Amino acid sequence: MSSSALTSTRRSYGFVHRYQLELRMFAVLALLSIALSSLSSHFFSLGNLFNLMDQSVVVGIVAIGQTFVILVSGIDLSVGAMTGVAGMVLGLTLTSLGLPLPVAIVCALAVGTLMGLMNGILVSFGRVAPFIVTLGMMSIGRSIAYVLSDGTSVSSLPSELAYIGSADIFGVPLNFVLLVALFAVAWYYLNYTKGGRTIYAIGSNVDAARASGLNVSWYTNLAYVISGALSAVAAVLLSSRLMSIDPVGGTGLELDAIAAVVIGGASLFGGRGSMIGTFFGVIIMALIRNGLNLLNVGPYWQGSAIGAIIIIAVLAERIATTRLNKSR
Repeated sequence: MSSSALTSTRRSYGFVHRYQLELRMFAVLALLSIALSSLSSHFFSLGNLFNLMDQSVVVGIVAIGQTFVILVSGIDLSVGAMTGVAGMVLGLTLTSLGLPLPVAIVCALAVGTLMGLMNGILVSFGRVAPFIVTLGMMSIGRSIAYVLSDGTSVSSLPSELAYIGSADIFGVPLNFVLLVALFAVAWYYLNYTKGGRTIYAIGSNVDAARASGLNVSWYTNLAYVISGALSAVAAVLLSSRLMSIDPVGGTGLELDAIAAVVIGGASLFGGRGSMIGTFFGVIIMALIRNGLNLLNVGPYWQGSAIGAIIIIAVLAERIATTRLNKSR
């Protein structure tokens, strides 16, 4: 074998080794698509594909933030509640206060970011377990959403808001383009910046990261702030799609986001996972829900299917982690 051919083979092997997790996710996605297309003739229709893109946006944006949190060995159970509160703030600033749409969006983003910051401070500086902190914030967020709305939905939203959820770029929904752009930015940050490498280091071994002089508290806090801010972005897009804001909006979103991250190959113990894997996890989740709808599976059974998939994904992740530790 010539030296150039040998170099090419090594590069190919290196690429496969580096992205083996993402390639496995892509294979699962392809097999799932083939199976669903054989079961339903409507699966590959243009309308259904656009529907798939639309269904993946809200969960996908929240899953980006959840990936940051899980990479630092945390978990954020409050993303659904933060989405509900941010959505309610958006609706009330538009209808009750009559603020312009850009100002109302900034207010919603500020509320989501502030709630994420509170989570981060309690976890990183207060040293309280992430599960406890975000569970408490979930309860607080749900309560605030009811207090702000007095238990009623907000409607009569301005038509400009609907444009965000219905616009497209060359036929591709604008909100899906935004989702892909956010994934690209997050992927670049995690792979090519000092902050991204620090987040992986914290999740892998927090004591070693602290001993190396890395600012563990700052970057742990940053992960929760990103999660809160992106939950607010998801609230804006969810509101623009539904054109109605309910105090229970975003309920169950934390379950879907965590499932997408775990299906994408991230370890719940931190330090392992990728944005590409999470993106595939989000699309796989949307595919499963879409497929269940096309196959006329009742909505009550869909929860059982998603729950079973989460358990299987976590079990597979535990097996993979065990094998990885044995191979070292």
